[in-house]
Amino acid sequence: MNFFADKYGYYNDFGGSYVPEMLYNNLDKLTNYYNKTIKTKKFQKLFDNILTNYVGRPTPLFFCKTYSKKYNSKIYLKREDLNHTGSHKINNTIGQALLAKEMGKKQIIAETGAGQHGVATATTCSFMNLECIIFMGAKDIHRQSSNVLKMKALGAKIVPVYSGDQTLKDAVNETIRYWINHPESYYLIGSTVGPHPYPQMVADFQSIISKEIKIQLKSQEGHNIIPNYVIACIGGGSNSAGAFYHFLDNKLITLIGVEAAGMGINTNKNAASINLGTKGVLHGSMTLVLQDKEGQVLPAYSISAGLDYPGVGPMHANLFFKKRVNFLHATDTEALLAGCELMKLEGIIPALESAHALAILKKITLNMNDIVIINLSGRGDKDIHIYEKFIKNKTYYESIK
Repeated sequence: MNFFADKYGYYNDFGGSYVPEMLYNNLDKLTNYYNKTIKTKKFQKLFDNILTNYVGRPTPLFFCKTYSKKYNSKIYLKREDLNHTGSHKINNTIGQALLAKEMGKKQIIAETGAGQHGVATATTCSFMNLECIIFMGAKDIHRQSSNVLKMKALGAKIVPVYSGDQTLKDAVNETIRYWINHPESYYLIGSTVGPHPYPQMVADFQSIISKEIKIQLKSQEGHNIIPNYVIACIGGGSNSAGAFYHFLDNKLITLIGVEAAGMGINTNKNAASINLGTKGVLHGSMTLVLQDKEGQVLPAYSISAGLDYPGVGPMHANLFFKKRVNFLHATDTEALLAGCELMKLEGIIPALESAHALAILKKITLNMNDIVIINLSGRGDKDIHIYEKFIKNKTYYESIK
């Protein structure tokens, strides 16, 4: 079964390109350049060289000894947090920035929520001598202040967005508005969302994650060994798309995507767009969206700024309806507990986004020697003040053994 987009950018009923007419020309050019460039030996050689020598790939597939003992299985973490800039986001920004230079673009525009995509974009633009403008919700600027400082230091111009909920959705809206008025710029989207060809393009650039997992697991466990589970958090869907990409056709492998349930899926404070969303158009593609009966997009909520988004990429919407991926969810508290547990047991501070994926270990039944791979999409330096508040108010941290 084909789980990827057709030539028009459709994943069965999802995807496509629902944008104002003035953007059609931009998207046509981008699609043509992407299709022409991505598979050339010159592009792939340059892309691979930068990933190896600048980003620091391959990232380790780390066996968690203590964690495995606790959950009575074999747990590995794919350490995307060890990439340069601290997350998986830079895999995609390097690829798209190379494409932008190929197209002759001088100015990059982007949006960010947690700041991980913003830092990766600002870093890449500095590295490739490109002008960089980052749109970011004012609320996210406040809660991810350390990443804002990094982006500014790297030379990016930060544009605060005060409309709507002042989070990622609103930052995307403002970036699209700017793009309409400045079609000469290149919009570097950080997740598997937006109009065609962005969802497929981002998934392609992030597919390096599962490509490396396959090679590394064979080296550590044996040639014919495959994982029983691959688990990743889901906001827009970029890190999970990369983690699942090369395993989609093997149904012996259980794939689990973890949404942010915020204060609970029975409340109106969550970002579980797959479990609670309905079919609709968001930011240029047909997908699953948190919306009311009139089609107005509802505010999303998560303690994790990177998951605080009212929709999901069309690739994941299709995987949900095809029942290829199990989509579960974790609340803020469950994610904080899971993050603290990883700190205490393995000495790793996970991003709050990644902590949602870790939280699902308590919700699935594992058998002895099951091989579980969790994509640790980012490091938690940016979230340390949120963890600090949680640890101060809880005795759980001291009780973890």
